[in-house]
Amino acid sequence: MVLTGTLVNGAAIIAGALLGLCFRKIPERYKTTVMQALALCVIVLGADMALESQHFILVISSLVLGGWIGERLQLEERLNQAGAWLEKKTGAREGEPSVANAFVTATLVYVVGAMAVVGAMDSGLRLDHDILFTKSMLDGFTAIFFTSTLGIGVVFSAVPVVIYQGSIALLAGQIERVVPEVMLEQMITEVTAAGGIMILAIGLRIAGILHVRVANLLPALLLAALFVLGMDIFG
Repeated sequence: MVLTGTLVNGAAIIAGALLGLCFRKIPERYKTTVMQALALCVIVLGADMALESQHFILVISSLVLGGWIGERLQLEERLNQAGAWLEKKTGAREGEPSVANAFVTATLVYVVGAMAVVGAMDSGLRLDHDILFTKSMLDGFTAIFFTSTLGIGVVFSAVPVVIYQGSIALLAGQIERVVPEVMLEQMITEVTAAGGIMILAIGLRIAGILHVRVANLLPALLLAALFVLGMDIFG
């Protein structure tokens, strides 16, 4: 089934998040150290992804224009509103970790990355779910630590992950008919690089160093692919 990998990924996040609730009562200093370690890993992962770009000017352009579009659409605010709605529905008490913050942070970490795009494409084109199965293990593992420090909001990130990856998997067949394989690989490379910079920004955000409105940069992922297409047509 086309959506097998995506559904397993969503289930892994939910399972990891529920397991993470068992570690909520560990001392605060341990949570702080774990979050700092995760932040450093996310920063390094993002930097490594960003360096894959073959046309960095396209990545810069996509982030600048994508950020402008995202601000106009107020994507970060809308995502926060969704998180706040979940917080209200779950009846979170004052002093507890923010459901909205956990939801937004986990969602961005899980959807902004090469494995989400490439894995979903493989599922749709070849019914090969290996990449998404690997991503499921990684996401489930990180969900444990995210939930132990950020709170129950992490579990709700499974929903946008399933919608995002499922949509790519279902559309993959149509994309392959329109876009040649070589160009598709170039698109994935530049989308990965743009996503890498966002991942780096998420790491800085988790570490409390710099609060970047990463959700407002999400249009850059689509723009990076379109710029590669434009470069091939007009270049």
